[in-house]
Amino acid sequence: MAGGLRAAMTSNPHEPSHERQARWYALGAIALWACLAGLGLLLQHVPPFLLTGLSLLVGSCLSLPALLRNPRALRLPLSTLALGVYGLFGFHFLLFIALRHAPPVEANLVNYLWPLLMVILAPCFMPALRLKAVHVLAALMGLAGAALAILGPAASTSTASTAGWFWGYLPALGSAIIWATYSLGTQRVQPFATSAIGLFGAVSGALSLLCHAALEPAVSLSLRDGLLIVLMGLGPLGAAFFLWDKALKLGDPRQIGILSYLTPLGSTALLMLVSGSAMSWTIAAAALLIVAASVIGARSMKSSSP
Repeated sequence: MAGGLRAAMTSNPHEPSHERQARWYALGAIALWACLAGLGLLLQHVPPFLLTGLSLLVGSCLSLPALLRNPRALRLPLSTLALGVYGLFGFHFLLFIALRHAPPVEANLVNYLWPLLMVILAPCFMPALRLKAVHVLAALMGLAGAALAILGPAASTSTASTAGWFWGYLPALGSAIIWATYSLGTQRVQPFATSAIGLFGAVSGALSLLCHAALEPAVSLSLRDGLLIVLMGLGPLGAAFFLWDKALKLGDPRQIGILSYLTPLGSTALLMLVSGSAMSWTIAAAALLIVAASVIGARSMKSSSP
C-alpha cells in the first residue's frame, strides 16, 4: 500500500512541472482538511449555520491582499459564483450536520468518499479523460469501505438508534457528492482567479449567518470557541480552498482525487483522538478499503491517458 501512494507522490524526470506543483498544492490542502472533522467535533455545540458562516468569513479574509491588487478577479459570472456557494456552503453545512447525528468517525469516513467520486465522475465533466475498469474496481472498494463504516456500529445498537444515525450518514454522503461535483465543476466554467475563492467564501458565509439568524437559536461563544473558529477559518475553511483550486487548475483531477485518499488516514486518527473513540475492526477495515482504492487508482495513473 505504501508503495502505491509513494508512486502517486514521487516525481519522475518526465513529469511536467505543473503536475508536480499541483501535487504539492493538493497535499497542502489535504493536510489542512485532515483537521476539519476534529475541529468540527470540538465545536459541535455551536449551531451549524453559525459555525459555517463565521469560519467561511474568516477564511475569505485571506484573499483580501490579492483582491486589492487585482479587483477584476471579483467580476464573475453568476453561474460561477453559484457554483462556488454550492461547494463551500453546501459541503460544510452537511458535514457539520452529519457529525452531530451519526458516530463522528464513521460519518467522517463516509464523507471521504468524495475523492473516489472525483475519480469516477471526472470523465462526465471532462470527456477527454477516460474511465477504466480499474477505476470501477476502486469505486467498489471505496463503497464497500463506506458500507462497513456505516453498518459496523449498527450491528451492536438498537434499531431506533441505527435509524437515527442514518439521518447523519445521508448528509455525510451528500457532502461528499457536493465537494466532488464542485471540484470537477470548476473545470467546466469560465476560468477565474484563485483569489475569487474568497468571494465564494464571503457570500457563503453571509448566507450561512442569515440562515442562522432565521433558523437557529442565539448562542454565546466563549474565547476558546472564538479561537477554534479562527483556526478553522484560516486553515481547513480558508487556505485549503486556495491550495485546492491551484491544484485543480494545474493538475489531472483523477490524480488529485486519488491523492486525497490520504486525508481519511490523518482525519480519522485526529478525530478518534479528539472524540476518545476506540479503534474497532470495522473502522480499521473501512479505512483500509477506502485507502486501498487510492492505491489501485494511483498505480493505474501510470497507464491512463489524459
